[in-house]
Amino acid sequence: MIKQALLSVSDKSGIVEFARALSSLGIAILSTGGTAKYLSEAGIAVTEVADYTGFPEMLDGRVKTLHPKIHGGLLARRDLPAHRASLQEHDIATIDLLVVNLYPFAQTVARDDCTLAEAIENIDIGGPAMLRSAAKNHRDVTVIVDPADYTGVLDEIRAQATHSVSYATNFRLATKAFAHTAQYDGAITNYLSSLGEDLMHSTRNRYPAVLNLAFEKVQDLRYGENPHQQAAFYRDLTPPDSALANYRQLQGKELSYNNLADADAAWECVRSFSATSAETYACVIVKHANPCGAALADSAAAAYGKAFQTDPASAFGGIIAFNREVDEAAAHAVLQQFVEVLIAPAFSNSAKQLLAGKQNMRVLEIPLGQTLNAFDLKRIGGGLLVQSPDAKNTQLHELRVVTKRHPTPKEMDDLLFAWQVAKFVKSNTIVFCAQHMTLGIGAGQMSRIDAARIARIKAENANLSLAGCAAASDAFFPFRDGLDVIVAAGTTCVIQPGGSVRDDEVIAAADEHNIAMVFTGTRHFRH
Repeated sequence: MIKQALLSVSDKSGIVEFARALSSLGIAILSTGGTAKYLSEAGIAVTEVADYTGFPEMLDGRVKTLHPKIHGGLLARRDLPAHRASLQEHDIATIDLLVVNLYPFAQTVARDDCTLAEAIENIDIGGPAMLRSAAKNHRDVTVIVDPADYTGVLDEIRAQATHSVSYATNFRLATKAFAHTAQYDGAITNYLSSLGEDLMHSTRNRYPAVLNLAFEKVQDLRYGENPHQQAAFYRDLTPPDSALANYRQLQGKELSYNNLADADAAWECVRSFSATSAETYACVIVKHANPCGAALADSAAAAYGKAFQTDPASAFGGIIAFNREVDEAAAHAVLQQFVEVLIAPAFSNSAKQLLAGKQNMRVLEIPLGQTLNAFDLKRIGGGLLVQSPDAKNTQLHELRVVTKRHPTPKEMDDLLFAWQVAKFVKSNTIVFCAQHMTLGIGAGQMSRIDAARIARIKAENANLSLAGCAAASDAFFPFRDGLDVIVAAGTTCVIQPGGSVRDDEVIAAADEHNIAMVFTGTRHFRH
């Protein structure tokens, strides 16, 4: 039976309502410092921990709850006579419900002006100690770290004449509490191990000596990349608002491992296109993590139509993503082919009604935005590769024309579009584009010349002319042969990073063909 609760929170959302409900049920409330004051001002009867223990807060609040009357009340097992006798001997009452969330350490050290001294002062000591005590003794103590759990716990307390909470709930909440303290300690370790030898003045290393990562499981998956592999989907605890992990599934079958991987590739590509011109609608079609079609247009349906033309065969069973609302016309166009997953920031009511006819099609809504993950992670045998995301979006003023002929304004527009698509295609890649539409994509080849040949074959298979098109190469041309292939296909302008020891040879070949070529100075390898 819950007779006494201790509440001490930094996040005070919902705490007044929760405490008032507990008080109305006859549950005595203990609290500390700012929380006690906050509740008292709301008219809730509260006993300060210092009054309860008979020992004042000291050392600027560093010592408040580190006392036998607190931890004895949390740790005592109610089913052991010896524990009950010890409580009676020392006049210690049980604490049956603990509500604690910790000093905002991660938020504090995220500030650019945070000093080491300030970070140290925001390391909570008493809070984690109480959480661990309560979570260890979860058979007898309910522990809450998340305001989202207030309502569920209250409902259980009210439903029982004994004002108790089920063991299953207590176990779940204890697990959550241990995860909370583990993440908290991980954040502290990440911060402290990121500091240089000159602790007071050094710039933090973005890659700490010890890296702690925390993710929460969203769901078990039927299998992994292949049926003989097991898998699960985990979400970052604080994912960017516009990340795939924040999807809302409107309909369709359960997402698979490959669905999620391909959906992420499609969404990352399509959301990189912002409203920079009248053609604000972008559509990207992905198959096996590679774009097989991408386009911009003045409507979602038109963008899809252009993207689909690039490679209709590969688009079958693909992932389709839009950067704007899908209306009825776009939904009708998409339904003409087999689609695994359809993604957009929003769907009109008429589009939803139309799509509902294909109940197996997975339809996802994701908020549109440009924020990326803090890190890109890649697992290798016995280790982890960590890098910053490829957030570089090349601007017009950054391009350097290296040929005698300069691109026309139209060619420059096509080059920038081709370059943006190439960034999301597996290396080595060549991408042909014209009029904000991909014409052929050669993806994931071991040699650049083969990527060029495949991109040409793709265009030919789709009956698309490459005459006068732009071409993008994700990395430099090591020899002129790759350039010769794309020029023979019809290319009149090329965008590439430059940086090869044979740049002069490649530039001379471009001048020989009388095409325009620009260097970006940035490579976009993708493995």
